[in-house]
Amino acid sequence: MATDSAKKEAKAPGEIGKLRIRVRAYEHKILDASVKQIIDTAARFDVKAVGPIPLPTEIKKYTVNRSTFVHKDAREQFEMRMHKRVIDILNPGPKIIEALTNLSLPSGVNVDVKMM
Repeated sequence: MATDSAKKEAKAPGEIGKLRIRVRAYEHKILDASVKQIIDTAARFDVKAVGPIPLPTEIKKYTVNRSTFVHKDAREQFEMRMHKRVIDILNPGPKIIEALTNLSLPSGVNVDVKMM
């Protein structure tokens, strides 16, 4: 029981335990470059970063008729792949949060930040 109370330390009301950054993009090369940029920023401020953890790729498939009037059996299929990664930054300070908000990522990369 004594070890359980030691693990559950009281945090100050304004202190953040960790940042969970979820990065999504259609192109995996741009996504990996953006994740590397986030990890390098965390390493520059000596903050421990866990990840990138790859999440399952979300695939949306669309089927379209090739012809408008006849040949209804001729169809084309298209798909869009959404690649996702998760990065956890443990015990972030105000400087790392400011550095991450000022980070310029390429267009097409969606970043969601959750404070835990």
